[in-house]
Amino acid sequence: MGHMVQVKGGEVWAQDSGSDDGARPPVVLLHSGVGDSRLWDPVLPGLPAGQRVIRYDARGFGNSPAPTVSYSQAEDLRSVLDHFELPRVVLVGTSMGGRTAIDLALSDPGRVAALGLLVSGVNGYDGLESAEVTEEIGRLATARDMEGLVAFALGLWGGAGPDPDPEAEFMVRAAIPAWFTTYGHEIEGAPAFGRLGELDLPCTVLLGEKDQPEVIRCNEAMAESIPGCLLVRHPDCDHFPTLRAPRDVARLVTELCERAPAV
Repeated sequence: MGHMVQVKGGEVWAQDSGSDDGARPPVVLLHSGVGDSRLWDPVLPGLPAGQRVIRYDARGFGNSPAPTVSYSQAEDLRSVLDHFELPRVVLVGTSMGGRTAIDLALSDPGRVAALGLLVSGVNGYDGLESAEVTEEIGRLATARDMEGLVAFALGLWGGAGPDPDPEAEFMVRAAIPAWFTTYGHEIEGAPAFGRLGELDLPCTVLLGEKDQPEVIRCNEAMAESIPGCLLVRHPDCDHFPTLRAPRDVARLVTELCERAPAV
């Protein structure tokens, strides 16, 4: 069961597995902008018994209310860690969640024992945003064309999925309203790409070979910039790695916990 956690000027829904055998550091799972914390459902059975796992819905996504004030994703993450009294954790984020994880690791490195970045974004990488993609999303949004938005998102980010693709479609459809309720409220983090060399912790980057080309190039550049980073190129993944390859993602999380230094 999950419950609401207070964040600055609002609240987010969070879930704590509660189990902790003390053998591994707690893991916090951060979802992408094309889903919510349910994206992690297929991964959880593959994690070791006794592994403490915390996940939450970012503002406006899943069970979390839409924001009414300006907010920072990294500040919200810090509030969640404080709520669960977690001084040091392994952070694993996909896409938007990876961007948030990087921001916290740079601003508060003592709290992050290891970092897993799945098809991740990062603030300050110029080649990630495609003007054509932004323009098309804006056009469809202006027309209030939900079906068009869903189809466009799946075509862009769901290249490895089946046709039809019910799991990814369900996640995208649930996430799209948050694209608009969070607009104008979320404060973009400071540029981070140029600071990736400062990261001094075990890190794994997973890219999907069937993902958006801009994301693939960004992930390659990130892996080159982070000292000692392990780059995993997954041939059967797109922008939904937790749906396409949950066992591989679970193995990546488990290995990352094993590489994390003891507290």
